[in-house]
Amino acid sequence: MSAEKKTGNAGLFEWVQAMVCSVLAAVLLFTFGVRIVGVSGDSMRNTLQNGDMLLVVNNLIYNTYHAGDIVIAAKPSFESGEPIVKRVIATEGQTVDIDFDAGEVFVDGAPLNEPYIREATHLFEGTQFPLTVPEGCVFIMGDNRNDSRDSRDPDLGVVDTRYVIGRAVFLLLPGETAESGQREWSRAGKLR
Repeated sequence: MSAEKKTGNAGLFEWVQAMVCSVLAAVLLFTFGVRIVGVSGDSMRNTLQNGDMLLVVNNLIYNTYHAGDIVIAAKPSFESGEPIVKRVIATEGQTVDIDFDAGEVFVDGAPLNEPYIREATHLFEGTQFPLTVPEGCVFIMGDNRNDSRDSRDPDLGVVDTRYVIGRAVFLLLPGETAESGQREWSRAGKLR
């Protein structure tokens, strides 16, 4: 075998090895580290729109949730186990109360400052308040409060953090906004 052919075979082997390692790294990253999740529905308007694509840090890496985090959860007994995108309102030990007449949400007796909501909270879904969030759970709500099935619905209720897939950290690809029917690229970026 000529030296030229040996060098060519070695180069091909190195290229294939690099490709296999790259694919394996990508599979591991997207299996255990991050994933891309699409928003389906209007329950998070105006923060998120139907069709938005989100970068989500998996629960294996980020499993301590705080009020204000946007999370993806999938509870087998709710919405046929399909993932839902909602905002954490309260965590374990906190007490949630909602004044549906005034449209205000309270956590531990203090009204929440919620500049992200589309409109005040008037939709009562059946959960009785005040409600103290049990250990290992979160209380989640959509930003479009009157068009969202969330922890106010007894079928979902508080969500065990083991059902939380992860935290949305970045809006990768904006969907079309409901108002304009256009993609607003300025919305892409880090989520708050």
